[in-house]
Amino acid sequence: MIVNQEMIRGEHVTLRPIRDEDTDNIVRWRNSDHVRRNFIYQTLFTPESHRQWLRDKVGTGLVEQFIIHSNDAGMDVGSVYLRDIDRTHRRAEFGIFIGEQSQMGKGIGSECIRLIVRYGFEKLYLHKVFLRVLADNAIARKSYEKCGFMQEAYLKDEVCIRGEYKDLILMRIINPQEGYHG
Repeated sequence: MIVNQEMIRGEHVTLRPIRDEDTDNIVRWRNSDHVRRNFIYQTLFTPESHRQWLRDKVGTGLVEQFIIHSNDAGMDVGSVYLRDIDRTHRRAEFGIFIGEQSQMGKGIGSECIRLIVRYGFEKLYLHKVFLRVLADNAIARKSYEKCGFMQEAYLKDEVCIRGEYKDLILMRIINPQEGYHG
């Protein structure tokens, strides 16, 4: 069962709830080198592991995940989500990937960030959206900062990826409707 049924429409993208039919694209995108190299979780996806994610996370409301459709290109290009939604403390972790490499660098990610953060604040009533990004992923960090995320912590040698320890940066954005902008 998929909990969320809401479409989110932007100028250049439409976000639609993820479905089982998206499994092949998700597996292909997530296992591609250009996506996987920037993820903390390095294990290869399988159709079975993705369907379990849909059942255990999306189906229970712990994750709100959307497929990114490029209105300009007329195709699905990636996914954006809020995960580990904590309704008690009103926070969630943000994640995104553009799976179609030909669609990178076109502003799709920035528009998706703004749309999903607004959705989190206005529809899920979140107070805080946070993310974890590898410190050496300067392109993503710049995009997040452009969309209002601020660095909250720098974690040295936080994860081990392919035998190499990597630093992580925690970033956050606080709901501006609640009066805090710092």
